[in-house]
Formats: sequence, C-alpha cells, structure tokens
Amino acid sequence: MNNKKIGWDNNSLMEMLERSETLFENTGRYYGLDLLSLKEENPFRYERAYASLRGALVSARETALHIAASPIVKEIGELCFALYSPEGDSLVVSTGILVHVHTMSEAIKFMIEQNYEEDPGIHPGDIFLNNDPETGNVHTTDVQTIIPIFWDNELIGWAGGVTHQIDAGGITPGHDLVAAIQRFDDGMYYTCRKIGSNDKIWKDHMINARRSVRTPLYWELDEKCRLAGDLMIRDAVLEFIKEEGIKYYKRFIREAIEEGRQILLKRVKERLLPGRYRAAAFFDLPLKEEAWQPRAKVNKLTNEPLEIIVDENGELSLDFDGCSGPGANPMNCGKGAMEGGQWVLLTQILIYGDKVNDGAYFGVKKNYPLGTWCNPGDPYLSYQSPWGNLIPAYTGMMKCLSYGLFARGYREEVVPGYGFTGDAIQGGGVYSSGPLKGERWALSTFEISGQGLGASAVRDGLDWGYAMWNPESDLGDVETWELFQGGVPYLSRKIKPNTAGHGKYRGGANYAGVAMIANSEDVDFFGARDGLVFHGAGGMHGGYPHATGYRLIAKNTNMKEIIAQQKEYPIGDSDPSNGDFERLLKAEIIRKPWSSIYPVMLENYDLVYFPLSGGPGYGDPLERDIESVKKDLDEGIYTDDFVYNIYGVKASYNEENEEWILNIEDTKRRREEIIMERKNTSMTYEEFWNYEKSKLTEQKLSEQVKRMYTESLSLSENWKKEFLTFWKLPDDFNLNIEVE
Repeated sequence: MNNKKIGWDNNSLMEMLERSETLFENTGRYYGLDLLSLKEENPFRYERAYASLRGALVSARETALHIAASPIVKEIGELCFALYSPEGDSLVVSTGILVHVHTMSEAIKFMIEQNYEEDPGIHPGDIFLNNDPETGNVHTTDVQTIIPIFWDNELIGWAGGVTHQIDAGGITPGHDLVAAIQRFDDGMYYTCRKIGSNDKIWKDHMINARRSVRTPLYWELDEKCRLAGDLMIRDAVLEFIKEEGIKYYKRFIREAIEEGRQILLKRVKERLLPGRYRAAAFFDLPLKEEAWQPRAKVNKLTNEPLEIIVDENGELSLDFDGCSGPGANPMNCGKGAMEGGQWVLLTQILIYGDKVNDGAYFGVKKNYPLGTWCNPGDPYLSYQSPWGNLIPAYTGMMKCLSYGLFARGYREEVVPGYGFTGDAIQGGGVYSSGPLKGERWALSTFEISGQGLGASAVRDGLDWGYAMWNPESDLGDVETWELFQGGVPYLSRKIKPNTAGHGKYRGGANYAGVAMIANSEDVDFFGARDGLVFHGAGGMHGGYPHATGYRLIAKNTNMKEIIAQQKEYPIGDSDPSNGDFERLLKAEIIRKPWSSIYPVMLENYDLVYFPLSGGPGYGDPLERDIESVKKDLDEGIYTDDFVYNIYGVKASYNEENEEWILNIEDTKRRREEIIMERKNTSMTYEEFWNYEKSKLTEQKLSEQVKRMYTESLSLSENWKKEFLTFWKLPDDFNLNIEVE
C-alpha cells in the first residue's frame, strides 16, 4: 500500500479536490482567486505560457492523428486532447471534438473520489482507460486514455485523449447502437481502469480488447494514437516547468481556469440580455414496429423543454425541468453527455477565440432532474447512443442564446438550430471473397459529421458542413470510406432536394447517398435519426424546420444483371412519389417514413438510400429574394413545386440553357395569393388555444404524446403546475395512460 500522498504539499488528491470545491462554493471563484496576479504582473509571459501549452496540445493531436488512427479519427478528426489540473479541471484543450473536454474531467474526479490514489495506485507512467457513460463519458464508443503527470513526486496534472471507435463490441456491429436497451447491450465497459504502467499498455489488456471488438486493428491503432498524444503533452508540460518553474506553473493553472470563468461572464454580459429564455424540443422513436426486444416495443416521444436564465452578473443557468422519462432504448443521457452538449455550444456561440477550459463549466449552473431521460439514475439502462436526445435538446440552447444575441444586435451570430447529426449507414459484415475472405468489416462512414446548419438573421445556413459536436466537421471522402469498408461501395452521393428549412434565409441543405452491399455476408444494417417529428426547436422568426428523414432499402435486386449489362440504375430519390428505385429496379422496395431503424440483414446487391439532414430556416419565406430562389433551383436545393407553394415563386426550366427562368408577374400574384390564404385560414390566439386545449380535454392525443406528457407531469411538480395553470385544467387531470 502506498502511504505517500501524491498531491501538493503532502495533501492527498481527495483533500485537494475537496479544498477546490469548498473554495469555489464559498467565493464563487475558481480556487477562491480574487486576483489574476500573473497576468497583471506580466501579461506577455502569461499569454505566452497559455499559447505554448495549447500549441503543444494541438501539435500532439495532429501528430497522433497521422501516426496511427482508424478512419473515423484520421479522416474526420474524431479526437481531442486536454490538459487537466490535479483535481481534474481542464486548463487548455486542443482542437477537435470539444464535447469531451469536460467528460474526461468527470472521469478524473471519479478516480479521485474512489481513492485510486490508494488502490489501484497512481504512479508515474500509469495509463488509465475510460468509456463508461456513468463516469464522465458520452457513450461506450468514445474511449478515453488518461495519464498522470508528476514533478518531484507530486502529481501536477493529467493529460487526456479521446477517440471515437468504429465498434465497441455491442449487441450489433457499429458505433451508435439503436438496438441496445440495457447496459449489457452497449459493448465493453472500461470504468476508469488502469491498463498500463511505465508508459506501456499491458499485454493482457490488449489481448482482451482485441477479442472484445469486431475491428481489433482499429481499436489498437486508436489506443496507440491516444497514448502517443498524451505522452507528447506530458513531455511538453515538463519542458514548460523547466523553463518557467514549478511555482509559476502551479499558480498559472489556477489563474487560467479562473480567467476562463471570467471570460464566459464577460461574453454573456456583452452579448445576451438578462432574462428568462425558453425553448421546446422533441425527439421520437417509432419502436413499436422497429424494436426487437418486447420491452422496447413502445413508440417513444421525448419531451425536452429547456429554460435558460441570464442574470445581470453574466451567469447562466440551464434547467431541463419538465423532461420526460428514460426508456428501453439507447438514447438515455448521463451527466457526461449533458455536460458535453453544453460545452460544445458554449465554445461555438460565446467563448470561441478565447481561453477554452473548465472555467466556463464553473460559470454555468445546471439542473438535470433525476429520473428523466437526461439523468435517469439507473446504471443498468443503455446509454449507448445519448445523441438521440442530446442533439435535439440542445437546439433549445442554441435558439435561446440566439434570441439573446438578436436582442443585443448580433444578428450575424443568430442560429435557430442545426441538422440532426444522424442517419449515417451503420453496421458491418464479413467478407465473402477476395484476400480478406472471412474477415469482419465495419461501416466506418461518418457522414453524420456534415449536416446542414441553420440560417442566421442575415444569411443562409451552411450546406453539408456542420455537426454540433465537432466544429471542424465535414462529410469526409467517399474513397476513404470505401477503402475501409470494402463491403459497401457507393453508387452516388448527390444533393438531396428539399432538405433545407425554408425562410427569408434558408437553412443549410444536404446530400444523400446510395450504397450497395458487395462481396459480403452476414451484413447488419441500421441507422438513427428522427422519426415522424422534426427534431429540435425548429426555425426562428417565421422560418421553417428542416425536412424529416426517411428510409429506402431495395432487397433482392437485379443489380447484378444491371451491372453486367451496363444499364441505368438509381442514383437518387429526388421525387419519392415517382421514385427511380421503383422505375429502374426489379426488387423488394422498402420505404419507411422515419429514419431510425433497427438492424436488418442485407445481401449482396441490396441497395440502401440515406438522405442526410438539413438545417432550419430564418424569417418568412415570402421575404426571400427571388434571385436567391432561382439560385436554389439552379443548384438543386429545392424543386419547383416547393418554391411555388412555399416561396410563391413561379419558375420554368429552360432545357436549352439548362437554367431556371423566373416569371415575375406570376410570382407577384402567387405571393399575394399565399398572403390571402394565410389571412383566411389563420386562427386568433384564443381560437388556437381552445383548439389545442380540446385535444387534451377530449383525449385526442396519440398514445406517444399522452405518454410523454404523463411522464413529464409525474416527474416535475413545477412543470405540472405551470402546465395545468396555462391550460386551465384541474389538479386531478390525467391522460388515462399508464407509464413505467
């Protein structure tokens, strides 16, 4: 047993953490600091110190990425590194997937609180691994490698790196497992486990890991990637201390984190008006038809209300009171996932360009009510794909902050929301021929990293280039995906019309792809996105939400004959009512009006069509400049029937010049018609309120809506009181449905 305390000044790490928490609780400032003395005494040295540490982390990330990494990491950059204080608070972070900056902080604090200092011990050269959503991670396919950093027998910090795995050994191949309903379906769980010493990963761990996943090569490459980056960071920190001194370093890390908190307060006061901001968001899962396991066969609609309070001192509070309950699905969220969602939006909306560290975490109060989907309190549920609820829920945060930005005059910063980062093809199979016959392959496609971003108050949204969890996102190259998933070659990737949300400024548009199964057997295929309800908080100031998704699969096709005879085959689905799949193929065509589907078995020459998500729009579509509408038509963003019905623009296609020609007079008349239609069919507020209330009092709601509201009413007295008061309902009101 190690009796030597490894914290500063002969304190244990537990004592250091308790002191840090007490000082913050008593003063409201990180480590109780009331003065940034190093910055005031020599601001150049202070800024140089921060820049040198951040540069070291960015360098470590870029080097590790190119040394050894799986395709998701190498192509999209699904990794990041961070440097932490002894207590586990992030000081500086690299570029990359910033959702994980605070997740690793929670993992370090878990190890401290569980007294790892005594057992299993924390020594120079030790290596720890974590992917447990209950101990600070998002889901099991995000894997963290964390190492301690020592100076003169004192632990002075931690280096952490995280990558996204193609496969974690779950119930099916893949990385977002829609079929999981309990912890035991989620794949391998490494709960802050020591996996190495003396800077080397133990052999027994690598043997276990290789035998536990379907893609052992990629797992091993990413293990080496993360450890290499961590060791580079450790070396850089030790060199920093040699140059600046340990006394300076100890004071500096405290000040840098406190400055991060102050920066957030400053940005909030500068860019948001004090007040109460609220948004509603929803996510639905059509599981009654899709699910395998009996407990999961429930159509689930999740209530995701968010209230943000901005006070005059610049503090933010996020409150998810009123959320509905968890379920037998993988979309349940732990604290790490919720903190990660908050983090990525803060870094993109308010504190970009400044010091990004856990100071911002200390500047935000939050409430994730126990027993809801955002804090189930049940370690045996599945937390394998929390993004299903997380992504729509945090559109509410983006929308609330956008209202504040709009009110302050930062119109160009307004974004009403983003596309759903889902609907990628997932799964895997076994090669049935060629040099890799008998080897397993996994779908490494990560096109979920390139969705549509919502419009701002001054311009259109970003097309096919945004993911809320990765500010450096893109779709990746088809050739790279095909290289690593030889069982699924692409037949096309092209713009999918009508995905973008409509408005004076339209949301970002997106692509769709056609993939074919080839040279494989035992192929599992599935995907996740929205169901029949558009995700999130929708458009803003009259803007429309983006289109919902759908699924199209062609089984038992005649593609083998088509290829041999070099005949035409489907490369898109621009008009689902007159589909090319039905016209060009002899096949069993399966169309589903939702995107989240459980795994199905596919065979060679089966086809899959997968449209990606657009972003919501801003402002009234009738105010859109007609030349912008023409550009949308020319680029294939919208079809002519949509622009006629929604934008009131009449256009005809000139085959000779291959462009759309606008009819100005017909457009003027059509827009006037739409305005009159609105006047004739619109309701007053009182009429609308009575119409909606009748759905409650006359029990006209669908089963999933009843279940959602019943869960929220039973889980929150405050939300229940406000709901009943608003709709003028009696205290004993109920929707006559049983919930677990």
